Amino acid sequence: MGTPMTELQYYFSPCPRGLEAALAEELSQLGASQVEAAAGGVHFRGDWQMGYRANLHSRIASRILWRVANQSYTSENDLYQATFALPWQAWFDPALTIRVNVAAIKSPLRSLDFATLKIKDAVCDKFRAQRGSRPSVDTAHPDIRIHAFLDARQFTLYLDTSGEALFKRGYRTVAGDAPLRENLAAGILQLTGWKPGVPLLDPMCGSGTFLLEAAQIALHVAPGIRRHFAFEKLKNFDAEAWQTLKQAALADQLPPSPQPLFGSDLYGDALQLAKDNFAAAGLGEVVTLKQANFLELSAPAPSGILVTNPPYGVRLGEAQELEALYPKLGDALKKKFSGWNAYIFTADSTLPKLMRLSASRRTPLFNGALECRLLEYKMVAGGMRKG
Repeated sequence: MGTPMTELQYYFSPCPRGLEAALAEELSQLGASQVEAAAGGVHFRGDWQMGYRANLHSRIASRILWRVANQSYTSENDLYQATFALPWQAWFDPALTIRVNVAAIKSPLRSLDFATLKIKDAVCDKFRAQRGSRPSVDTAHPDIRIHAFLDARQFTLYLDTSGEALFKRGYRTVAGDAPLRENLAAGILQLTGWKPGVPLLDPMCGSGTFLLEAAQIALHVAPGIRRHFAFEKLKNFDAEAWQTLKQAALADQLPPSPQPLFGSDLYGDALQLAKDNFAAAGLGEVVTLKQANFLELSAPAPSGILVTNPPYGVRLGEAQELEALYPKLGDALKKKFSGWNAYIFTADSTLPKLMRLSASRRTPLFNGALECRLLEYKMVAGGMRKG
């Protein structure tokens, strides 16, 4: 139904801003063709199985969107006509619920809400004309998500093959405060150059996101193996091909075994969250977690990678505490972690300066809409202090 399984499709995969090159590399390794990084994501081509594979295996993608239309427009009516022309009834059943999302850059249209409504009307009118019934709208938990993107001249329409965002891996019991999204954590691990077998420490691990992603990478656990996807609801869903892909992923998985992954947190309740998340993922024995103050922590190995998302002040009173903490963090890194590469991920541009260390690299990244930096410190014995 719709398009043949072997025909090359156009896809776009959004990701956290700053990780486009990392995602492009990952998708190429998964077998995508014509891979091209763009602002906020990656364009690529592949057959339907490539779409399945990207959903199952990509650690960095936020979604895998299948492009169904791309043309010029000048009015809301153009959006309606282009959407109405598509064979929606060949792709999914009107009993399924839908949601339309519209994003725009420099669009001449005055109201995105009106543009959204016109696209939704076109889909529903096409179903009513062809099938006599139309899908209902469900903005909270739709079966099918339709994404439109408008720039100054072009209208692009996508069917979302993922459903829930891909950073929802399907194991997390609860997130802590200000959780780091899993795909952002996986991308940061790639930027640090960490590889399985290299000691990894998160000394302020919170609910354990960095370590959970590292554990899954080390044991070849496909990030999407525990969840369902929107493509399973499409009419052209090839259940046999999907089962084959899943079975191959499960066969590639290594049994849980202790890895050189170390996490600590000052707070017992945060650490309990991490333990619960590891247990829910069936990876309790893979990581070493303990309650500890980073300032009193010793390096768990002669060399390795330290990656952490330290606290930054939101409330009054926290600022002074943190201003006292950061110089101590710098001292602890110098004294106890020579031979390590340290990566601090933060949304606060001023606090890291208090560490009195020279960053060898600063990578801009976004955690949602929040602009952050990944700061790299190569902890060579001596000679790190600035001024």
